[in-house]
Amino acid sequence: MRSRDRSIISPVRQWYRRHGRSLPWRGESDPYRIILSEIMLQQTQVSRVLDIYPRFLRRFPSMRSLALARQREVVLAWRGMGYNNRAVRLHALASVLVERGMKIPSDAASLLELPGIGRYTAHAILSSVHGLPVPVVDVNIRRLLSRVLWRMSSTADMKSEAEIWRTAERILPRRGVYDWNQALMDIGATICTGRLPSCSRCPLGGICASREGMTQAARGTRKSEPGLHGVPNRIYRGRIVEALRRKKGGFRTEVLGREIRPEFSRHDVPWLESLLAGLERDGLVRVRRGRTLPGSRVVLA
Repeated sequence: MRSRDRSIISPVRQWYRRHGRSLPWRGESDPYRIILSEIMLQQTQVSRVLDIYPRFLRRFPSMRSLALARQREVVLAWRGMGYNNRAVRLHALASVLVERGMKIPSDAASLLELPGIGRYTAHAILSSVHGLPVPVVDVNIRRLLSRVLWRMSSTADMKSEAEIWRTAERILPRRGVYDWNQALMDIGATICTGRLPSCSRCPLGGICASREGMTQAARGTRKSEPGLHGVPNRIYRGRIVEALRRKKGGFRTEVLGREIRPEFSRHDVPWLESLLAGLERDGLVRVRRGRTLPGSRVVLA
């Protein structure tokens, strides 16, 4: 390990002992609760997970209870989390693990073969469930290490994900790796934030390569998303799932179209067909097809 890398470890650990966030899944020994939190934290803010995590556990207190539930029940309990296909993959993951006697793989390659598990989640499980000394890289850690170890000219700049994974492996301390990973996440999430980093409060401010001269990036124009009349399709997908949650028997398709878009007309039929086809591929809805789309009925899967 390089001397500059070693100089990071002590201040990060000291800061975490004093300021680390108290989160219900930290220090948890139940693999189910750990895995649930990691799936929920994919692309979702901690504040939202803190609200839904205990509610979900009350409904499904164990991996077995989750695996035995109907997919519809799991999607309903996922309400408020967004990205409903994660609920579908979580349900599939629970079924696989229960079938295997809750034997959770202890190597990344085997974990990556499971439903809904990517590189970040695989490493998080190895670190949290098995206590293995592996790095974890999320967007907060990627941003923090980019700024501290390289000179970033703008708050929008980061090194490539591959580069940060290699760096995180290189600087991994010999002991206390779980707390180390959590500490880096916390500093990135609460201090070294995307647009307005609080450099004066950062435990690494004294050695940060980017502290002086890093400019605040201008708010960029959001990338255009597929949608209809300026509303992204992901919003309409969410509206479809939410409408089906409210109505157990589902909707005829033309009624569903007006439910999610009051101005729905026959010209929007191909667009609605495309949305429903995508939701079916994700395992979120079923379309009981009639001779024509208006004669079909849509229900939660």
